[in-house]
Amino acid sequence: MSIDLLQPPTHVPPSTALRISQQAPTILRNTSGFRLPYPLSLFVSTESQELWTTQENLFLACLRTGDDKSALHCLEKLTERFGGQNERIMALRGLYHEATAENSKALEEVLEGYVETLEENPTNMPIRKRTAALLKSLGRPAEAIQTLVALLDSSPTDAEAWSEMAELYTSQGQYYQAIYCLEEVLLIMPNAWSVHARLGEILFRSCSNLAGGNGDLLKTLSESMRRFCRSIELCENYLRGYYGLKLSTKKLLDVYPKSSKQSQAVSDPATGDLAPPTLRSIQRLHELATGKLGEMVRRGSVGERGWNDYDEAELIAARELLDRDTQPIER
Repeated sequence: MSIDLLQPPTHVPPSTALRISQQAPTILRNTSGFRLPYPLSLFVSTESQELWTTQENLFLACLRTGDDKSALHCLEKLTERFGGQNERIMALRGLYHEATAENSKALEEVLEGYVETLEENPTNMPIRKRTAALLKSLGRPAEAIQTLVALLDSSPTDAEAWSEMAELYTSQGQYYQAIYCLEEVLLIMPNAWSVHARLGEILFRSCSNLAGGNGDLLKTLSESMRRFCRSIELCENYLRGYYGLKLSTKKLLDVYPKSSKQSQAVSDPATGDLAPPTLRSIQRLHELATGKLGEMVRRGSVGERGWNDYDEAELIAARELLDRDTQPIER
């Protein structure tokens, strides 16, 4: 069994998903055979949890690569094992219909099926999530947000729903609502370094709505920088965190001299706001991010052991950022 089939599907890169789907006929052939229907299979089967994790991840990999036949085979095996009324199986079946839909009309029919299912069982969370995802893909973000709000009313600790709603708000330019959603995610998952980095990115993007001489700009950039610092504190060698740290500190260095006289105005002990960082701290963090990004690009580009897990696109983006920050030498 490939170890990749036991990894969360969101962590599987496209090249790995393609390789997995190419192995689908062999894997399905090796796992075929007579099985008693559920729940009788619980009493006589020697199956393991890894077997069904493999089937589900194989199903998702086949859908990603267009192998609908193998995906359907996996779905049938999962349905046979867990039953057609299992909420997770219902969501996987809906995902299959979405992936194989030939036009927008077919997608609307899938959406109608989701709505009917939710009318019968409003607490079906997997179907509600698929509804939000389908509305998003149909270009209806406002309805997708409403669907997620209804979901969070029933399950306020669903970090995945909060995170998806943050992305929907971000796509609409509603940065403050997105920031609120990600703060809710961090209340549930305080050590999620990728969420800290994403929050830093949205804070940085929200600065485009602030005036250059406004004290709020310094405050927002400082918070963005702190989020990136927290992400690399939790995950050493996190390229995205160092990338954001370099961007935010570079912007702070540009803004700080103009706002230094207002630095005390943005620190409010009554509300718990932190004072802006010192100029020396910003400079040191900028140097740290620059040096670390250079090391990641250098060692990651040659595939050095321990440094070969970076995505090629990330390395290219980091190299471009470093090149853009390099001052040309005049001779």
